[in-house]
Amino acid sequence: MPASTGFDDPALPPTPSEEHRFPCDTCGSDLRFDPERYMLVCDHCGNTEEISGAHGVHSPIAELDFQAALASALPQSQMEETRVTTCPNCAAQVEFDPGKHATECPFCATPVVIDTGLNRHIKPRAVLPFGLTENTARDAMTDWLGSLWFAPNGLQEYARKGRKMQGIYVPYWTYDADTRSSYSGERGTVYYVTQTVMRDGKRVQQQVPKIRWRATSGRVARFFDDVLVLASTSLPKRFTDALAPWDLAALEPYAPEYLAGFRAEAYAVTLDEGYAQAREVMDGMIQRDVRFDIGGDRQRIHNIQTQVSDVTFKHILLPVWLAAYKYRGKTYRFVVNGRTGSVQGERPYSTVKITFAVILGLIVAGIVGYFMALQK
Repeated sequence: MPASTGFDDPALPPTPSEEHRFPCDTCGSDLRFDPERYMLVCDHCGNTEEISGAHGVHSPIAELDFQAALASALPQSQMEETRVTTCPNCAAQVEFDPGKHATECPFCATPVVIDTGLNRHIKPRAVLPFGLTENTARDAMTDWLGSLWFAPNGLQEYARKGRKMQGIYVPYWTYDADTRSSYSGERGTVYYVTQTVMRDGKRVQQQVPKIRWRATSGRVARFFDDVLVLASTSLPKRFTDALAPWDLAALEPYAPEYLAGFRAEAYAVTLDEGYAQAREVMDGMIQRDVRFDIGGDRQRIHNIQTQVSDVTFKHILLPVWLAAYKYRGKTYRFVVNGRTGSVQGERPYSTVKITFAVILGLIVAGIVGYFMALQK
């Protein structure tokens, strides 16, 4: 059974599952979202369908009230149920089509049997549609592998000819908040005094820096807009953080058509857990603001008291092309930003290449040493 999201409410009637499958009006085959044409296309007969509102003029994406969500008081229209399976290896919670019963986890290539449990959670508010095709993402990945020193040639070739990459919509939270902080600390001013010191048996004068501290206090205020927090635990955070920046200004209001032909991961980081991470980001920015407000050459912060109000949030989906390859008994994962083509992944090493480089280095060092000895 999928892990609880923290928003289960047995008092509410069940919400229908989102299947994200759209039959072609011409032949009945499944349509998929095409990142290049920004529309639904049928690979069987070539039929195309526009997505209502895509690239159109629409109202700003509305935020949801944080406290209402914590109290399970969100409108039912903001909740949904999806068929989600938890990978036994990496704990990814991935949404699958209703017709599938067994597959591989896209995050770690582990075989999984799809269960029938339903996961009730907050519905996505916005989506950043894929902008790159699978072929473009694969080219970016293989180019990245080719730029790595000591990467195994076999892995590069396997990645180039291996199974298709998976297009995954990865869950994120964004948080808005209004903050007002009061602080106390000290402002340091650097000044110099002349001192006489002994150097090489001689008396010399030198300028020595000193700091004059003065107590200070004040207030700072900042409005935080769209503090982004990864809501997935299936990918290393260092990978997803390095995929930034994301063009959040291009977010589209959530529509299931954008998910046609792709998979969507359910969030594993709950709303309140994500807010705790967002507060760490906010606190770091507030501390920077306080140091700037203290001024001077040096700053000491003794205390910061922050009042946070008007906290709102969005659940959004961001596009990632993902490849998980098992090469010689080890799993390698690579992620590609589905908009910019930025690549991150586990760095592979070839012991053969490393050994050859070490031997070559020793040979070169020996030759250089030999000629240097001849010149003496």
